[in-house]
Amino acid sequence: MQTTILRLPQVKARTGLSRSTIYLRISEGTFPKPVSLGARAVGWIDLEIQEWLNQRIESSRN
Repeated sequence: MQTTILRLPQVKARTGLSRSTIYLRISEGTFPKPVSLGARAVGWIDLEIQEWLNQRIESSRN
């Protein structure tokens, strides 16, 4: 299985969240943590973002 890494603009587009909200939720432990891609670059695992979105959809339907 191939792992796809999303950069911040892609995560923002997928979730509809701003940069500051993403980092706030990471610090609260309610959003997937990024992985380090280098000294000044991070990315998010596509599957983790999709799972987070699915959880939000599920909780809004119950």
